[in-house]
Amino acid sequence: MEKAYRYRFYPTAEQENLLRRTMGCARLVYNKALAARTEAWYEHQERVGYSQTSSMLTNWKKEEELDFLNEVSCVPLQQGLRHLQTAFTNFFAGRAKYPNFKRKQNGGSAEFTKSAFRWKDRQVFLAKCTTPLPIRWSKKIPSECSPSTITVKLTPAGRWFVSLIVDDYTIKPLPEIDKSIGLDVGIASLIATSDGEKIANPKHFKKLRKKLKKKQKTLAGKQKGSNNREKARVQVAKVYAQITDARQDFLHKLTTQIIRENQTIVVEDLAIKNMVKNHKLALVISDASWGELIRQLSYKCEWYGRELIKIDRWFPSSKRCGNCGHIVEKLPLNIREWDCLKCGTNHDRDINAAKNILAAGLAVSVCGATARPKESKSRKAGATKQKPN
Repeated sequence: MEKAYRYRFYPTAEQENLLRRTMGCARLVYNKALAARTEAWYEHQERVGYSQTSSMLTNWKKEEELDFLNEVSCVPLQQGLRHLQTAFTNFFAGRAKYPNFKRKQNGGSAEFTKSAFRWKDRQVFLAKCTTPLPIRWSKKIPSECSPSTITVKLTPAGRWFVSLIVDDYTIKPLPEIDKSIGLDVGIASLIATSDGEKIANPKHFKKLRKKLKKKQKTLAGKQKGSNNREKARVQVAKVYAQITDARQDFLHKLTTQIIRENQTIVVEDLAIKNMVKNHKLALVISDASWGELIRQLSYKCEWYGRELIKIDRWFPSSKRCGNCGHIVEKLPLNIREWDCLKCGTNHDRDINAAKNILAAGLAVSVCGATARPKESKSRKAGATKQKPN
């Protein structure tokens, strides 16, 4: 299994100078290639691919004004063009929006393949750099594992990180257990389980919203282009980094616990991008980070031999009575408990939804049945099932 090990490091003045120039060149090449591809399409209706942009890069290096491109490793520049090609592929496939130009204020990154770094004595030596990166090794990379790709990143808050992708042979399936669980994601409670448990939503953004607002107000009062404005921008970025770190830490601990305690996990295949278009719910949905929760469950299931089942987003998990199967016509979001008109059973909205999600997922797993009712608005595939190879 491929796994990325991420560490923080503190570069020397010489290393920081080289890395900043490398990231700046990679950003320049990416933006020039994006501009060239955009211009070619809108003016001549021609599609420019990776091979053409690679030839452009060769010509740019020969220009006197861009001669500084030869001072850094060519690998991050080529990798940037490959990432641009991937971005266009995703755009034309409808999986992403049109690529954006990169900004210096957003930090930067540089990707190095095997030809542009050395892994010696468990230290990282990047191209054109004579000393190893001073990495804080917070966790050990398994012995006999060597990185295939190394990515150096500078965050908007000014922190340096390095990610090492290795083929980790130590990842093995967990012992099988006879337990399945259904998860219903929400806002008041981050998740409700079919076991009747509710995990509270920590609301990391809300906790630091006042602090962030204060820093942003200070930033707005600084003159554009001044050093004080740059310092204020970094302070805002540090608050955002604090929110992100807290959210990631919480989600990793939660998903790891779910993976360890359950063999089969069933969730809804939600259209989160469409849901955040509702301006009244966009902030709280983004803060809950449902997409990241499902993403972590997906790859951890593959790592540890668990089964993740996604049922159709149109399945009426909240409206269906878990006791008799009766479906109510309307169930507004402000109603958190309801009584079935047919059998009289009292339901907690979220717990009932989690139980229905589990039942639908097990039906899909056992017999391949569709989880969508006949009156569903959607006629696409009933449910998707993700299972490790």
